[in-house]
Amino acid sequence: MTDQPTRVAVVGVGHMGRHHARLYHELPQANLVAVVDTDSERASKYAKEHGAQPLSSIDEIPDDVQAVSVAVPTTMHRELAEHLLRRGIAVLVEKPLAPTPEDAECLLACAKETGSLLTVGHTERFNPVVRALSRLEIRPKYIEAQRISPFRFRSADIGVVADMMIHDIDIVLHLVKSKAVRVDAVGVPVLANHEDVANARVVFENGAVANFAASRLALKTDRRIRVFSQTAYLSMDFQRKSGIAITRDANLDVLALAKDKNLDDLAQMANLDFGKMVKVEPLVIDDVEPLRAELESFLESVRTNSPPIVSAEDGVAAVRLASDIVQAMKAHQWDA
Repeated sequence: MTDQPTRVAVVGVGHMGRHHARLYHELPQANLVAVVDTDSERASKYAKEHGAQPLSSIDEIPDDVQAVSVAVPTTMHRELAEHLLRRGIAVLVEKPLAPTPEDAECLLACAKETGSLLTVGHTERFNPVVRALSRLEIRPKYIEAQRISPFRFRSADIGVVADMMIHDIDIVLHLVKSKAVRVDAVGVPVLANHEDVANARVVFENGAVANFAASRLALKTDRRIRVFSQTAYLSMDFQRKSGIAITRDANLDVLALAKDKNLDDLAQMANLDFGKMVKVEPLVIDDVEPLRAELESFLESVRTNSPPIVSAEDGVAAVRLASDIVQAMKAHQWDA
């Protein structure tokens, strides 16, 4: 453990990587040493902005670099991350961990073999809304997750499941803590070679059920999740960073109340004020930039040699379920 800033580099300074470079430059616990990109002009631009050295290959990353963010197209994740892990460098790979479960498993095996830290950029895990949800420690029975946005003309090398739905897949797996046992899904490619719209229903080993909807063909951005349990209903808006929790009054027993009033049918209670039977309160949400919180957590894990909040195993599980959803789409019979 050391109090010196962690020496870091960013590989790929496209849409996400440029934000990694910016935040590493701003964070006092980081020393951005290098920016790597095959586009030399782009590498020079962001290296100059953040006082780093522009490089064109990961082979040029100095030996004293301790941690690297990999923010390149998904198809390159395994090759680049494996190379860095074998050099003993801690690696944060932007989501998804890899394009296939097999590649994801190989990265996990490499991290275990080398002892190098590996984490995945599931940034929504650090969203204030998810952090507030996690603090409630509820046991979900049913979850609805919706994530739609206009087409951004990026991530065309993967479908909407690996591009967008993967965020909610990771969140749901984190909340449910159970293995998926049944998957039904449909998806349609419209503008790209992969699915641009997708819907999936997943049943878990513990009985929990999750419905996922994702589209990159919407006219607006909307990212929501609703969680139902036996004791609470939670509704959260990722876009607005807001949410409410509706919990049952601990003393409420509807059947006992009906019996006390000598009612034979619950419909006879229609005149009662349901709002007074439940507790509605806003979730307490901090105002922290999710990516900043993610990088701070990554740096802390590197500094203290402690497990990351999003483990490599989490990344593998998300890729595996995403793959199962895509396979279920392919198996769906249209116009049968």
